[in-house]
Amino acid sequence: MTGFISKCALRSAALTLAIVAAGATTASAADKISIMVGGYEKQIYLPAKLAEALGYFKDEGLDVELLNEPAGVDAENEMLAGAVQGVVGFYDHSIDLQAKGKFVESVVQFSQAPGEVELVSAKHPEIKSPADFKGMSLGVTGLGSSTNFLTEYLAVKNGVKLGEFTSVPVGAGNTFIAAMQQDKIQAGMTTEPTISRLLKTGEAKVLVDMRTLEGTKAALGGTYPAASLYMQTDWVEAHKDTVQKLANAFVKTLKFINTHSGAEIAEKMPKDYYAGDKEGYVKALDAGKAMFTPDGVMPQGGPETVLTVLSAFKKELQGKQIDLSKTYTTEFVKNVK
Repeated sequence: MTGFISKCALRSAALTLAIVAAGATTASAADKISIMVGGYEKQIYLPAKLAEALGYFKDEGLDVELLNEPAGVDAENEMLAGAVQGVVGFYDHSIDLQAKGKFVESVVQFSQAPGEVELVSAKHPEIKSPADFKGMSLGVTGLGSSTNFLTEYLAVKNGVKLGEFTSVPVGAGNTFIAAMQQDKIQAGMTTEPTISRLLKTGEAKVLVDMRTLEGTKAALGGTYPAASLYMQTDWVEAHKDTVQKLANAFVKTLKFINTHSGAEIAEKMPKDYYAGDKEGYVKALDAGKAMFTPDGVMPQGGPETVLTVLSAFKKELQGKQIDLSKTYTTEFVKNVK
């Protein structure tokens, strides 16, 4: 009888350990996060890969998988389909999606300027301003992407109607450069390091520069919050602990960017991000890193500027009430110790 009781006790203990182990596995699995980045080699999305390189995700006990998707609109669709939990992309998607009845929010605001430039091919000196976009093919990362939004705004603001030019999805990097070299696009919107590569060869010139706050205000009328970590509101509400850990990691990363030189940051990045020109990559970083917020907080007045810009050309937003307070949250970044 004693032996039987001992066996029962052992089985009970084993079962308890199995339950505890299963609980630990479940907790661990809850911290496995997939984030889609709208082109993680782009300097505008620097915080994503840098946080990984600095080990800040692991410090928070997170297992973060970064997935690359060159166009932000495709990253957004992956999140809405439930394939990923978050997107590193432009905040403007939060406003655009609310107009379509879908609620997502920026939980960490990376930047206060788009970091985008409208480049004009050297073959087309007749394009002197966005007013000359009529009849042109203009490069964007993808249709429905933030580069598409900004291109349409610049055109409409300068008197060119939406049907009077063609947006051509050409991605960034080599595909963008090839499209311009082959005259498939006469102008296009892109980011670093693609900008510096084309300027260095003389194949393109800057038409509109939104890499700085000053240039952004001149082009768009105010501070324009752009790169961010955005997630579905329902998911955020159900996983606050995990979102807080992500906020902790990203705010630490933004502080690192603000306290280190372009050269120091570049050393942490994969070498292929330099696209064969480390000096140019570092120079672009030093010139552009002021676009990043120091603390992940949404800049004051920024959401209003984005709504004004989008409403200028998006019929879905015209005459519709958008609750901007539901397009972002500062709850998590303000809790970072």
